[in-house]
Parts: sequence; structure tokens; C-alpha cells
Amino acid sequence: MRAENQTADEIEPRPKRDREATRRRILAAARDLFGEHGYDGVTVRMIAARAEANTALVHRYFGSKPALFGEVLAGESALRGVIAGDAAGLPRRLAEHFVRHIDQRQVTAVSRMLDRSAGHPEVKKILLRYLEDVVVQPIVAQLDGPDARARALLASTIIMGGGPIRRLVGTDDLHDVDPAELTDRVTAMFTAALAPRAASR
Repeated sequence: MRAENQTADEIEPRPKRDREATRRRILAAARDLFGEHGYDGVTVRMIAARAEANTALVHRYFGSKPALFGEVLAGESALRGVIAGDAAGLPRRLAEHFVRHIDQRQVTAVSRMLDRSAGHPEVKKILLRYLEDVVVQPIVAQLDGPDARARALLASTIIMGGGPIRRLVGTDDLHDVDPAELTDRVTAMFTAALAPRAASR
């Protein structure tokens, strides 16, 4: 049995497949533990124990607890795939993602993570990096014309606002609305948010 404080350099090299499997176990353990206990209530040692890994491996693969939290958040997000694609279809893809998200009836592990960790200064920094790297910059890259960042930020407020509203207020009233109609309405919102500002006369 390996000692808990064994360094990463002392760990025998493993095949790439084993390394990837270990990395996935660490991510899954971190996701579950952050969801159960919040950011402050979880240590790297707890994550390593849940993943049946060495603490040195956690640090080798992810560097730190904040970096691991960010990796879990980014890895669970479908937004990269939603934003990628043709620019003309971006408002519709964002709307479809938004409608799917608010219609979720079960609380996801990431939602629990955020609910139990909201307000922590380190988590705020992680969320800002996530918003910039996963949402804002990829949308900016899709846009032409002036004020691309401002338009991307406006669309981001719609995207990121759906989760808190669903968790805090609930979306039962929306369940009776035809999903196609709801998607059309939200598509119009994203289209307006992403459109270049009309030239002043």
C-alpha cells in the first residue's frame, strides 16, 4: 500500500489509459464532494480518498483545489459545444441550450456545487475565469462588427441568469409553455443581444 504522503515523482509511471482513468475519477470525486460539502468543506485529501488516488496525483494533474474546482465546472459545461459552429446559428443554439437548462427538473451536481459554494471569494474568481474563457471569449470570436465584447456580455447575462432563476424561483410556470414557442422567444432575445448596434444617423 502506498504512503499517503508519497510524492508524485515516487509514483510509478502508468500507461496513458490509466492516467486518464485516474484523472476522470478525481474529477468525478471532486464534483460529488463539492456538491455535498461546498468549496470550503472539501480538502484535496478528501478528494484523493474518494477517487482512490494519491494526493500527489491530484496536485500533479490539477495543481490546486481552486484549479480543480474550475476544471470540474468547465468540464461539466456544454457551452463550448453550443457556442462552436456557424455564427448565423448561434442565437438558436444558445436558445435551445437555455430552454433545456431551465427545464431540468433535477438539480445537477454542478448546481449543487455552485449553491453550496456561492459567495466564497476564491469561487468568485473561478467563476469569473470560467465566464471569460468558456462563454464570453468564444462568443466574441463568433461576432463581427463593433462592440463585440459588449454584445457577448449581454448574451452571457441571459445564459448565466437561467440557472439562479431556476434554482431560486423555479420554472414550473414555464413547463406549460410549448418548448418550440419558448425557444423561438429566447432565440429572439439572443438575436437582439448579439446584433451590432444600429449606426446612429
